[in-house]
Amino acid sequence: MNSHHIIVEAATALASSLPTSTVETVAAAIFSSGTTSLKAAVTKRIPHHQHRDRALSFIDCWQYEAPDLDKSVVAIALQTAALSEQKHRDSQTVELVWTGPDDGDIPFRRTEQAILQLLDSAQERITLVSFAVYSIPNIAKALVKAAQRGVKLTVIVETPDKLGGENEYSTLRALGAQVEACSSVYYWPKEKRKLSEKNKPGILHVKCAVADGEWLFLSSANLTQQAFTINMELGTLVRGGSMPKRVEQQFTRLISSGTFARLPSDGVS
Repeated sequence: MNSHHIIVEAATALASSLPTSTVETVAAAIFSSGTTSLKAAVTKRIPHHQHRDRALSFIDCWQYEAPDLDKSVVAIALQTAALSEQKHRDSQTVELVWTGPDDGDIPFRRTEQAILQLLDSAQERITLVSFAVYSIPNIAKALVKAAQRGVKLTVIVETPDKLGGENEYSTLRALGAQVEACSSVYYWPKEKRKLSEKNKPGILHVKCAVADGEWLFLSSANLTQQAFTINMELGTLVRGGSMPKRVEQQFTRLISSGTFARLPSDGVS
């Protein structure tokens, strides 16, 4: 690998790990500073110590691997990498979402925090799908607030009543009367499902939420307090790109085709 390619890779790595504005600050410092004063200029302009350390490491890489490379070329490489990364971030961001033991080394988003961000960001519509629902006061409050600002709520559950043998999971009661009152609630009728060789019906095992075709929360976690606190759960929070819209359209098609049945507003006694 030649020295120029090393700098291109280093610029790309820096742009992917720092805010775009910080990378642009480093590029501006390179343009305006001499070799001897460059590190001092970067140190002065970047207050965040981790960001500053990464920027200084990039400068060390440049001065060690390609000291003959003109500063304008290095600065332009940084600006190009920053612009490319920003376009990528604007098109789609994907964050890992976690419930479970936290060793503090890898900073995952927490499951409840991620889905609340999605619900609070919605402006027009939310589609919420879950196998089990139980004791989710913060989620219920966020859904009611969304409805109050005019967001259309579509909730899809495994069953409108109870999961077999698990009396605590009375899905619509867990959502609460306010959520039920302001939502279009759907379920997957048993007669619409394929059967296994042992004559057992398939189950709606999806756990996801979509907002405005722009945000997608996809997780192993059911909408239960246990899944948000003590279970070990893993998922993603996606913003932008094509995936949120495609998932939203999939459930819209299933509703339109009659795969899901709508529950009357008095569906829970």
